[in-house]
Amino acid sequence: MSQAPQADLVIVANRLPVDRVRQPDGTDSWRRSPGGLVTALEPVLRANDGAWIGWPGSADDDDFEPFVEDGLSLVPVSLSAQEVEEFYEGFSNGTLWPLYHDVVAKPEFHREWWDSYVTVNQRFADRAAEVAAEGATVWVQDYQLQLVPQMLRARRPDLRIGFYLHIPFPPAELFSQLPWRRQILEGLLGADLIGFQLPGAAANFVRLVRSRVGHKTHRDTIYLPDGRPVKATAFPISIDTAGFEELARSEDVEKRAAEIRDALGNPRRIFLGVDRLDYTKGIHSRLRAFGELVRDGQLDVEDAVFVQVATPSRERVEQYRVLRDEIELLVGRINGDHGRIGRPAISYMHSSYPREEMAALYRAADVMVVTPFRDGMNLVAKEYVACRFEDDGALVLSEFAGAAQELRQAWLVNPYDIDGMKSALLEAYAADAKETARRMRAMRKTVVANDVAKWAADFLRELEALPDHHDKTVRQSRVR
Repeated sequence: MSQAPQADLVIVANRLPVDRVRQPDGTDSWRRSPGGLVTALEPVLRANDGAWIGWPGSADDDDFEPFVEDGLSLVPVSLSAQEVEEFYEGFSNGTLWPLYHDVVAKPEFHREWWDSYVTVNQRFADRAAEVAAEGATVWVQDYQLQLVPQMLRARRPDLRIGFYLHIPFPPAELFSQLPWRRQILEGLLGADLIGFQLPGAAANFVRLVRSRVGHKTHRDTIYLPDGRPVKATAFPISIDTAGFEELARSEDVEKRAAEIRDALGNPRRIFLGVDRLDYTKGIHSRLRAFGELVRDGQLDVEDAVFVQVATPSRERVEQYRVLRDEIELLVGRINGDHGRIGRPAISYMHSSYPREEMAALYRAADVMVVTPFRDGMNLVAKEYVACRFEDDGALVLSEFAGAAQELRQAWLVNPYDIDGMKSALLEAYAADAKETARRMRAMRKTVVANDVAKWAADFLRELEALPDHHDKTVRQSRVR
């Protein structure tokens, strides 16, 4: 592979910020991926002549050279079909994902998955070592790449390394099940700054390092034997608040929102769920709660409809196929028992939609229902709030979503408590305009003040402000 340009800021993530699109004539082009991370980091990359390292998304494509797309320097890392199966679907999503999400599903521990995880992490670390300029800042993203910080530091001690975990970090009782627990902890300790969604997750990590690795700690700082401090603290991620509000205010989105309400028969209240199809999201429980309210006559399909968008996810994994079948069976049963001609109780869509359509759904919905069993943050809740610029609409939110720490004015629920969820849905359904405006105004203030650009700036500022304990005695801050 050809030499990538040297960069003062390097983002290392599982995926590149672009998706490959096959044109009708057989040629390939690239389209920017949706998502808050790309939105947050793109301006920082541009300002610092940065580079983004990631997997292009298809197996066995090892012919990709570093390339520039829309002014961004992109460095592909290839994965074989076997590595996609073992590193990505296996260790990342069959071991770490359920373990870090409170063991909602049972994690599997396979040694060949771990071997592949090590191999792929080393490949990412090697690419970062090649791309980073002298004294550069490298920011590694998420659970798929937890070994990269240590591997990278071994090759490039001159670098300043940050790591951010986008999903929850579990308590010691759960994390200790992992056969490779010490290797993961030591991998993360290669970073100078480790960011988590919530203070509790950062505290879990510090406690584990103290008990499992034996390093000295003080509050949020870990002291390694060589004298290098590592800071572990919370940086709650957010969204492009202004971008979502601008979209929600647009004429096209307003028109589309009215069309959606009309297509649903203009009921008194529209409930909305928007989730990746995942067992952590609590979709089945929330639909069951709504179905029981309709069954018991507390809600009528003439007055209330539930729209559930379930974005396809990891469809090659058996657990996800089973989950889809279970949800679709439940939806069919509820609609069969309680729907009327032209008026299903639940409108269910297993599909992904562009941002404009999501904004229209957020504008059309009176009650947003976000009830994961465990979520690092859950940006859908914040997107809904950003789109409610008239201070209307109600948010029913799981207390086990990271967003619940900031959006305290939502109707907070325990998603394991079906009766409690039913009560919250009814309260949100019946709330008057004064009550919903009071709650939404407070939540909007929080989401506007803490957007995704502030999240990225806060993290990078903290990383650059840390004492320099590397080989270089003087280093100018490279991230502006």
